[in-house]
Amino acid sequence: MYGFYRIAASVPKVQIANSGKNIEEIIDIFKQESENETSIVLFPELCITGYTVGDLFLNQNLLESQNNALEKLVKKSIGISTIAIVGIVVSFEHRLYNCAAVIQNGKILGIVPKSYLPNKNEFYEKRYFQSGLRLKLKTLKLLSQEIPFGVDLLFSDENDITFGIEVCEDLWSILPPSNQMAINGANMIFNLSASNELVGKSSYRQELVKTQSARLVCAYIYSSSGVGESSSDTIFSGDALICEYGSILAKSQRFCLENQTIRADVDLEKLIWLRNHESYFGDSIPSDVRIIKFESTVRISKLNRFIDKHPFVPSDEKIKKEVCEEITNIQAHGLIKRLTHINSKKVVIGISGGLDSTLALLATYKAFEILNLDVKGIIAITMPGFGTTSRTKSNAIKLCEALGVTIKEIPISEVSLKEFEAIGHDKDIHDVTYENVQARARTSILMNLANKEGGIVIGTGDLSEIALGWCTYNGDHMSMYSLNSGIPKTLISYLVEYFTYKQEIKEVLTDILNTPISPELLPHDSDKISQETETIIGPYELHDFFLYHFIRYGAKPEKILFLASQAFDEYSKEEIKKWFDIFVKRFFTQQFKRNAIPDGVKVGTISLSPRADWRMPSDASFQEWIKVLD
Repeated sequence: MYGFYRIAASVPKVQIANSGKNIEEIIDIFKQESENETSIVLFPELCITGYTVGDLFLNQNLLESQNNALEKLVKKSIGISTIAIVGIVVSFEHRLYNCAAVIQNGKILGIVPKSYLPNKNEFYEKRYFQSGLRLKLKTLKLLSQEIPFGVDLLFSDENDITFGIEVCEDLWSILPPSNQMAINGANMIFNLSASNELVGKSSYRQELVKTQSARLVCAYIYSSSGVGESSSDTIFSGDALICEYGSILAKSQRFCLENQTIRADVDLEKLIWLRNHESYFGDSIPSDVRIIKFESTVRISKLNRFIDKHPFVPSDEKIKKEVCEEITNIQAHGLIKRLTHINSKKVVIGISGGLDSTLALLATYKAFEILNLDVKGIIAITMPGFGTTSRTKSNAIKLCEALGVTIKEIPISEVSLKEFEAIGHDKDIHDVTYENVQARARTSILMNLANKEGGIVIGTGDLSEIALGWCTYNGDHMSMYSLNSGIPKTLISYLVEYFTYKQEIKEVLTDILNTPISPELLPHDSDKISQETETIIGPYELHDFFLYHFIRYGAKPEKILFLASQAFDEYSKEEIKKWFDIFVKRFFTQQFKRNAIPDGVKVGTISLSPRADWRMPSDASFQEWIKVLD
């Protein structure tokens, strides 16, 4: 389903050295996961015998009982496409190895030994085991099967899955084996672990797994031994994590006394696209590996994953202040560089009483504060026209007065009427010419005033408007420096809401947030806004969602529509299709505007600057992107 695969990490109850009992727990979990449409289920390190059996690892009976238990699992897997990855002890050429066995449909597909053995403090694995670092191109015989054995194994199906395996300490080493596995194509890494608990270790371990999944652009699945392990000298909590590209999709409840399984639907299609987009993967040198092919695993019939409807907006309210400060710092310092370069202490900005001009003004104000410049050098211009309502005009004036910036009112109605007369346009025909004349009149006033004052015009258009081309070419499309060009509309709202902590502007900002989004270019209706942007081109939250997945992950149209239907309950599938059709057509046809946009600083991972992130011909066809709508 659109590149999603269900993955599980399980922490079964363990009785130390009781392989027969332990395998029963593992088999029960394995069967359940096969019914849950799970592609791969991971178990902890040495989960059949238990990790803490000590010198019993050197006892032949333990090894035999483990192999008998393993055989039961292999037989139970017959006819099942779900893969189980379990921790086992392997005897090979008179040496013992701490290993992971990969099992599917009655076969052991391969066995991967641990590379780095901890041998300090409470860990002394070298007492029993050998490192598998030198084991390549090997085969061993186990349970009457000839099995590929070594650290040079990757496992791959005919679709999207390619995975590698490392064991516990491997991840903590100076050069984790997973690094090379990723270079060789693994998009999932499974780690069987027995990591004990110490104060602070859990958070460090979590960051380690998260970071590795981000660095390798992969899904990283981690399962560690639980509380059933011996507590003679240390305790194990059953920590399990499923991470994808730096995000935690699922994590276990530590210190659980029962069997526990976490699962998540990972997006391998997204990871593959991201890797294609990262130049360092192409620059890295692959090593010789053996690719073990396996049958395609079960496909999920229903997605079980949270899809964020506002992907540009931070979901954690705890970091709201930090994020907002960072964004406005980026904006402010972009402007600071430009002002200091041209040795100017003045800016001109059109203030409408809407969200975009409000944020641009607040970011400009911050830049002036940092530079210790007189905020009277911020010349805010309100330019009422045929559609301006008293509400938006009043809010613009209140905000400027509260901040103490210079404010001027320059009406555009008379200028626009003269322009209509000059070009022979009927003022009663409210078409695109009627609207664009006003937009260009405002820009002309701002530009000319900036020349007069020796300042620059601050652009207020945002990333969402740039994507949709929702601006007048050489009108609000143009400025001398664009402050909001890297910020989408949904994030603009978030940022303006953040600034309500300032009591002197809280009331006016709240009203601005509650004002319908409008260019106010058509005559108002009894002082009420008659032209609402979102009723014309669609909800910005949908367009921002489309934009994010289209640009950030290169998602196909059908996948974007599917994800949107999962994320938004408030829109029907037909409504989503309708607005997606508008998004695609406008995004393609309005590229000519983006090819001529002014300078503006990048804020997040997505930018549409033709000089930096997004290069696209103005005459590209959108037909292949709307076929799915037929």
